[in-house]
Amino acid sequence: MRDITYPPVIVTAKTLFKALGMRFQTSGTEHIPREGGAVLAANHIGYVDFVFDGLAAQPSKRLVRFMAKREAFEGPTGRLMRSFHHISVDRDSGEESYNTAVEYLRSGEVVGIFPEATISRSMEIKELKTGAVRMAAEAGVPLIPMVTWGTQLLKTKDHESDIWGRGKTVALHVGPPLQVTGEDPVAETALLHAEMTRLLEKAITEYPISPEGQWWAPARFGGLAPTPEEAARLDAEEKAAKAARRAERENG
Repeated sequence: MRDITYPPVIVTAKTLFKALGMRFQTSGTEHIPREGGAVLAANHIGYVDFVFDGLAAQPSKRLVRFMAKREAFEGPTGRLMRSFHHISVDRDSGEESYNTAVEYLRSGEVVGIFPEATISRSMEIKELKTGAVRMAAEAGVPLIPMVTWGTQLLKTKDHESDIWGRGKTVALHVGPPLQVTGEDPVAETALLHAEMTRLLEKAITEYPISPEGQWWAPARFGGLAPTPEEAARLDAEEKAAKAARRAERENG
């Protein structure tokens, strides 16, 4: 793919992060292949995750093509997203985006996906969709788990934003590739979930700020984030409210 805007934007972003005094903790970036297709499956804790997830592929000199909701391709950012060759996802009809992702993978691209589909209010790894496993198996490429930590401090659900992240630390931990067959997507997705959970625990344990009493840390680590059960209730309420607003608009 021809990339005119993506590389210079990365250079600009790195310069900005340095100017803002941001620090990075990384591990396992060598697991991202220097060539050939791969699915990069990451957790989702904030609205700017994909901005940082792509940095994990920089040591391998790869550009990640992220699957993002259709709304991200509308408005002022749409042209930029398309120039990066990211993949638009219509949640009501995902077959087209799935097929596009498989084509990208077969052509040797690294495709980034958030298998939780939505931001995790609990900061834990939510239930994963099987799409990451299925597309990796169909394209015959490795499935690479990764976890980002610290991006929730910049912009996430239910909390004020600190989008510039001055002095913040962002952790990027990548796990060994999983070779999936797609014969049992549910079981292989469970393996992905277990590996992402391991990476999350590593990220929290090694993070320079203790999770105790922090709104942005999981309850089981002493944090104040909602438990997974509480988060599921909040997600359901949010979904119902959106559906009600959509129905109201459609009915005039």
